Order: sequence, then C-alpha cells, then structure tokens
Amino acid sequence: MPPVDAMRRARIGVGALALVVAGGTAGYLILGFSPMNALYQTVTTITTVGFAEIEPMSTRERLFTIALILVGVGTALFILSSLVEAVVDGELAKVLGRQRMERRIARWSGHVIICGYGRVGRSIASLVDGNGAEVVVVDRDAERLGGLHVATLQGDATDEEVLRQAGIDRARVLVAALTTDADNLFLTVTARALRPDLFIVARVRQEASEGKLASAGADRVVNPQRIGGQRMAAFVLQPHVAEFLDVVMHDGSLEFRLEEIPVAPTSDLGGRSLRDTHIRDRTGALILAVRDAQGTFTTNPSPETVIESGHVLIAIGTETQLKALAAAASST
Repeated sequence: MPPVDAMRRARIGVGALALVVAGGTAGYLILGFSPMNALYQTVTTITTVGFAEIEPMSTRERLFTIALILVGVGTALFILSSLVEAVVDGELAKVLGRQRMERRIARWSGHVIICGYGRVGRSIASLVDGNGAEVVVVDRDAERLGGLHVATLQGDATDEEVLRQAGIDRARVLVAALTTDADNLFLTVTARALRPDLFIVARVRQEASEGKLASAGADRVVNPQRIGGQRMAAFVLQPHVAEFLDVVMHDGSLEFRLEEIPVAPTSDLGGRSLRDTHIRDRTGALILAVRDAQGTFTTNPSPETVIESGHVLIAIGTETQLKALAAAASST
C-alpha cells in the first residue's frame, strides 16, 4: 500500500484512539470513578502500564476494563503498524526508485546530461526532451526534481561519482547550467577530465568568466542575458526573420526544419562537389551552409563546393528530406 494511504490510516487510528480514551473515561465515570481517576485509569489501561487499580473494582468494572484493554491496545497497534508502514514504504520506494533510475540510465548511450535545474536548465531540458533526446537532469535540490518524467539524479554535479552515475562515460553532451560561474567552471574541469572527447556547453553569467570556461574545456559558452538581448534586438530590427527562425527551430507548426548533418567517412558524398552529389535532386533538402573540420562556415555554398568527410551540412527541408540527406551523408 502506498505511503499516503498508510498515513491516512494512521490519522484515522489517532482519531479512533481519542474516541477510545473519551469512551473509557466516560465509562469509568458512569461506574463511579472521579473524573481524574477515570481518565488516569483509562490511560494506564490502554497503555498497559500495569499500575495497580486506582480504586477497588467490582466484576462489572473489571469486565469493562478488559473490553477497554482489547479495544485500546488494538487501536494503538493499528496506529503503530500504520506509522511503521508509512516510514518503511516511503524509504523503500525511494531506494527502489533510485535503483530503477540507475538501471534506466545504465542502458543509455548518447544521452544529454543537464546539470542544474533552475530556469535555464528547465528550459533546456524541455526543448531537448521535446526533440526526442534522452535526458538526465542532475540537481542538489530534490524538490526541483520531483514530478519530472525525464531521468533525474539528486546530487552535486561537480562530484565525479555523481557524474559517473549520470552516465558521463556514455553521454553525448553535458550542459553546465549551475547557479554560479565558479560551479560551472569546476564542473567543466571535472567533466573534461573524465571525458576528453565530451561536448560541453556551459552557461555563464559574467562576461569575464567566458574565457575561463573556454580555457577549462567548454566547447560552447553561452550567456543567456546576451542571447536574450540579441533576440529582442532581432525582433526590433527583423521581426519576421526572427520569428521564422523561432518557428523553424522550436515551434513545430511548419513542415520545414533546420538540421545539422555530419558527413561520415563511409559516405559517397565525400570528395565530390555539391553539383556532382545532386543532393537537391536526390533528397530535396537545401544546403544552407557547410562547416569544415576547422570550424569555418561556408554560407550559401556554390555548386563547386567540395564536400569532405568530417564536414557538417546545415540544411533545411521536411523531415523526410532531412532523413534522406542524413542517410546519404552516413553511408555509401
């Protein structure tokens, strides 16, 4: 039975015990006891303390006492068992819940670890989970994690053992969205030491900390305040462009999507120009930009642009078109 039901039973038992005390006191009053003696005799009887009878008892009074013992002790045991059940079930549920979560995370590979579930972390988790990625949220505050349908882990994200429990050795991305720049810096250093090849995105509050986080190993450093200001400025200067990008990236109401698609070594696109690959004819997707292995973007690439293994294609198209392009970029 769930702990909530056990606590409800315990409350009912406490009410029943109060009625037994009141009934026992009233019964002894009727049998001729004084008010204080009646209450005292009732309490000592129910609790089975075992003191001597406070007043001489007749057979009728002893029969009433026997009945009071049976009812009172039974009620007390009911309360005790309900309380024990609530405590045991609650702790057991927590232990079993943690074990289920650990087994769930242990099966994952290529998931996203989001450290910190404040306003920024909450927004990131919602968008990443909404796009179908597997997410593990790590936070010190158990109340923040309550009720989430994504995998959660309570603990200090800067602790190596906590990161290992979150599956950092198999993760695709780690997001450092803790409260302070110092915590995000320490988290970045720790995560980079555990996984030199892990892609790390770090949140920063102070501009002076951006270089430190980049030097510590963050692949991307994001200042939410600056990004927010830039987006607001875009709505002021080019509202239709800004809204179109929002809809394409996040809304889901348009058929078209923007995607980044890496070119694998096994792809037949490698070593050929865009003209020769016939990507537009084969897939229907439109290549907006190409990023080379050094991180340089070629926007609106010409048909003579040569695609190489390791390049990343920035493309727009329908879900079907983008899937066709991903298939072409991954295999011969």
